[in-house]
Amino acid sequence: MLKLYSYFRSSTAYRVRIGLHLKNLPFQTVPVNLLKGEQRSESFLKINPLSGVPALQDGDFIVTQSLAILNYIDNIAPEPSLAPGDFHDQAFARQVALAIATDIHPLINLKAQKYLGEEFGADDAAKKDWYAHWTLSGLRAVEDMLRRYGKAGNFALGDDQPSVADLCIIPQMYSLRRFNLPTDDFPLCCRIEKHCIAHAAFQKAAPETQPDAPDDLPPIHGPDAPLLREKT
Repeated sequence: MLKLYSYFRSSTAYRVRIGLHLKNLPFQTVPVNLLKGEQRSESFLKINPLSGVPALQDGDFIVTQSLAILNYIDNIAPEPSLAPGDFHDQAFARQVALAIATDIHPLINLKAQKYLGEEFGADDAAKKDWYAHWTLSGLRAVEDMLRRYGKAGNFALGDDQPSVADLCIIPQMYSLRRFNLPTDDFPLCCRIEKHCIAHAAFQKAAPETQPDAPDDLPPIHGPDAPLLREKT
């Protein structure tokens, strides 16, 4: 069985959980508590020398980095494809995914927040300002990409099926809502979000439904998400 090293609130692990559930691939979750520093333990560094989640273990093979993992599971379980459509659609989906994975997430993740505090003395307010700046500016660019490509509907590539783009958009929207940032500039992302989180695979992957999630975690994307009760 596949083994996924994960943290309930990690947006990168969230992406992979969605992919695994979409493909109905059975997997064992191995929680790695990032706040307790378990990712820096000697045993985990043997799994991922970069001390981060997710990591996917398939027998003796270990692959890290969320997009590499999604590509791997797309190869071992081709249906449903995470890169559907023609070569233009596939390139666009990967473009959106990489914009989030490389231009937004590295600037706002736990490592960056920790470094800002330790090296530059940033307090919680300054960290939130930093987070808000890079999240909102990055998502505005993603929203513009979706608008220009012109296919966004229930998913980034239309109404038929999710792609790797959606698997990156949804965790980023979760993070935005977690910090109570405004969503008015992202009507396409919000529409995609509301449709996706009603899907069983996305609900199973949500932070609230993970085995290491605290019982009092506020619902944002799980089965009890307030968004699901809002009228369109």
